[in-house]
Amino acid sequence: MATPAVRVFRRLEGLFCVYKPAGVPWKLVRDNIETKLLKGLDALPSPPLPEQIRFLSPPGGDTLSPKGLSAACVPVLSKHPLVTGPEFQHIRVGVGHRLDTFSSGVMVLAVGNGNKALNDLYNNKVTRDYTLEGEFGTATDDFSHTGRVVEQSTYDHITQDKMEKVLAMLQGANQKALLTYANVDMRSQEAYEMAVQGALGPEGKSPPILTGLRCIRFQPPNFTLEVQCLNETQKYLRKVVHEIGLELRSTAICKGVRRTRDGTFTLQDALIRHQWTPAEVTRAVRKYHAAKKNRLTIKQPPQSSVRPEATELR
Repeated sequence: MATPAVRVFRRLEGLFCVYKPAGVPWKLVRDNIETKLLKGLDALPSPPLPEQIRFLSPPGGDTLSPKGLSAACVPVLSKHPLVTGPEFQHIRVGVGHRLDTFSSGVMVLAVGNGNKALNDLYNNKVTRDYTLEGEFGTATDDFSHTGRVVEQSTYDHITQDKMEKVLAMLQGANQKALLTYANVDMRSQEAYEMAVQGALGPEGKSPPILTGLRCIRFQPPNFTLEVQCLNETQKYLRKVVHEIGLELRSTAICKGVRRTRDGTFTLQDALIRHQWTPAEVTRAVRKYHAAKKNRLTIKQPPQSSVRPEATELR
């Protein structure tokens, strides 16, 4: 019979997402979640100790004489938690698409057998959404606001129309790269069906590709970009901001990278720090399984209501 801790752990197995704050390494976030889950599991009530029959002598009696011994049920102390230690001493918490220290946003994790689904998510052609905060007028050695300043320039000549033209040019170049690495004939029915289903993507390894790029705030020197991409790194996204500044005959740095979506996981699904508990993770995993079941149901083709006999008669 499974113990309460084992039953709770089985409900934890699956995928969920958390919100990683900026300035915190992803490993620290994972270790913190693992520690909290372990404490929650080990705080659950332990099952009663098994008992065994022992022959005990009365107090003050002769322990060597079989006379006067009485049978009694006593607990097996070798099974006591203080002897065996906690029931769970380690659980495997996997991390999907990672975020570097200075980035924030949605980070997908898995517990136990959920790591298999995490590998499938990592290998699928799922896009991710980011919000990039940029600032014109400065260039640094690592394209971020914390790097060493290497150049300063003016930005008064930059308008929103010029910005939109540069973004359209970059998006067109990336769309061409996406079709190149898709390894499918663009004039075929297969390519059309993949495009309709949103499954058109690079086969195997490919460089980072931007599938969507638009400016959602333009207040020079500050601006905000919304990006959809594949196979990206946060350093590459900072470089994109830098290149946009160069295309506009100026310079730009990236002040913030925030992931707002990873596949089907969004900011609304992300657990913040005080929610990293077994109860909240179980609720998030249950929500993920329900959403996955609904997607599979929608993808199944509707069964024909015409009976085979009627078809043959026709």
